[in-house]
Amino acid sequence: MGQRADAPDERHRRPDGVSDETVAALGKLSEALECVERARGHLYSLHQLIGHADLMLDEAVERFRAAGHQQLADRIATELVGRNVIAGRWTFQIVEDFDDGYHALFRELDQQARDELVGGRRHLYEAEMKERRRSRGRPGHEARPASGG
Repeated sequence: MGQRADAPDERHRRPDGVSDETVAALGKLSEALECVERARGHLYSLHQLIGHADLMLDEAVERFRAAGHQQLADRIATELVGRNVIAGRWTFQIVEDFDDGYHALFRELDQQARDELVGGRRHLYEAEMKERRRSRGRPGHEARPASGG
């Protein structure tokens, strides 16, 4: 009894005895983690954009000085250049705290749930959803992409 060529591979099939509710809960946890991963990317974007803006302030200060606006240039240079966006925190510290705290714990609990409940398998909910769609005969919705390396 071989596996169908277009069926999910073993890594994406539900182990015996795992309930629909468990698969759905793992799917929701995975979906939540994907949201957190996107938020993490935005946090890194914030870090990079604020850093870039801070470097551009140096040029703005120089131009204000060249235009004869010394007082404004001095205020920008002393009050804004290099300023923390959150009191006592540089943006890289915010990123590090997020990565080492919330993000690390989220990933740890996601891994623990998958290890304990389904032998570490990932995306079971998605694989089953894909298989249901494929079984409706929709071209291009195969459960497993063609192997290619």
